[in-house]
Amino acid sequence: MLQVQATEAKARLAELLRTVEAGETVVITRHGKKIAHLVPAADQERAQRRAAVQRFLEKRATWKPTGTTVEEILAWRHEGHRV
Repeated sequence: MLQVQATEAKARLAELLRTVEAGETVVITRHGKKIAHLVPAADQERAQRRAAVQRFLEKRATWKPTGTTVEEILAWRHEGHRV
């Protein structure tokens, strides 16, 4: 993980973007304090998908069982279809 000062990042943005495209993460700091991360888009999207799945699983754990069978659900799905 590469760390650069904000002023340096401003001057070297094109180079830093090539670094990120190569799969590296760049941390931008100001006065020694982390203020931003440049990460490959695929990594960010993957993290967002994982977080969404985790939130869904946590929510699903709170659902009460309905007692509905798979056969009932399939019958409802086909209800009104012509045979």
